[in-house]
Amino acid sequence: MRDTLKYALKRGALIAAANWPVVVVQEIADSLFKVLLAMPLVGGIFLVALVLGAEPVALMSLGWRDLIATIVGSLMSRPVVLTAFLAAMSVVIVGGSLFVFLVKAGTVSVLVKGDRAAAEIERPPLHFSTVMTASAFSLEQFEAGARSLFPRYARLGIALITIYFVSGGAYVAAVMASRSAGDSWGMTALLTAAFVAWITILNFVYLLVQIVIAAEDCNVTTAARRAGQFLRRARASVAAVFGVVLGIVVFATGASLMATAALGLISFVPLLGLTVLPLQLAAWLFRGLVFQYVALSSIGAYLKLYRSSLVTADGVVFADWAAESPNRDSR
Repeated sequence: MRDTLKYALKRGALIAAANWPVVVVQEIADSLFKVLLAMPLVGGIFLVALVLGAEPVALMSLGWRDLIATIVGSLMSRPVVLTAFLAAMSVVIVGGSLFVFLVKAGTVSVLVKGDRAAAEIERPPLHFSTVMTASAFSLEQFEAGARSLFPRYARLGIALITIYFVSGGAYVAAVMASRSAGDSWGMTALLTAAFVAWITILNFVYLLVQIVIAAEDCNVTTAARRAGQFLRRARASVAAVFGVVLGIVVFATGASLMATAALGLISFVPLLGLTVLPLQLAAWLFRGLVFQYVALSSIGAYLKLYRSSLVTADGVVFADWAAESPNRDSR
């Protein structure tokens, strides 16, 4: 188990490093989506300012809780403004999500091709030329993969977003019912922890289905079934990789929060405070790239485990089997 985990994580990290442009592309796509998502929120502030006759700067100076309460209360009391705001949010969420699905399709296709082409780069000795056998990125390959996988990734992503909304609605209803019943904040914290755990597991399964779609060139339903079979065959190894990746993400998040707090302290120092903004931008960019690298490394690790489970269970070589897969009914 220990060697399996080590070699899977090492192979995933090396495949992501050999295809480093997809890390940058994925980070740019996610950053653009976040910026697009912020636009309607800023517009909502200006809408509320116009409705209330207040200054936008004064609204933005409020704490985030007071700001959200003010925006929600003002929009709820004016259905036309609320409709316009929700329409803008819907356009951004749908359009931005489709863009992210398109980029993710190209990214995963490049990593799958790199995994197929790579030698046993996870085993010593480690040479640069050996690692570069996993390099599969090119604009043509990225475009071809995005074009091929996008329809299936879009259907899968829409299903995920639907589950998000249903789960979020259920969470809000449960919290409101708990508070109405006079339960303590401990119950709210428990519900929040359960909701976060559910979303984490949901994202994990979503990633596995994406990997199977790209690896086997199959449709969403077939990929979901085979992802379930993969989990049953290699549940211990998959759980170990998931635990390590989750631990890295938690550690990196804690480190980034500490770095942000440290930069906040520097802002109070005369003259040195002028350097905070560039440092914050650099830290934000570095943090995003690190998280993207960890996420894409996990894809390579799961691909390694998936290949191993196929060889163990079916006695076939993954690359040949996938290339000759008859399940090409997805388009």
